[in-house]
Amino acid sequence: MSELMTALAAKGDLAHVVLGAWAGTSTSMLLWALKQVIRFNRRFEEFMCELEKLNQLLRMDV
Repeated sequence: MSELMTALAAKGDLAHVVLGAWAGTSTSMLLWALKQVIRFNRRFEEFMCELEKLNQLLRMDV
């Protein structure tokens, strides 16, 4: 591994490696955040459906 880093540093391509690592990390964090938003939306939709069922039950009793 150190030979690879030495070769990259000698050619001046270390900046490209760092940029690639940053891009990969930021992309994975974005995907994780989108996954969390999707989960939240799904749970919120389930909550709203249950709330609507409760509202319908309460309207029948009146």
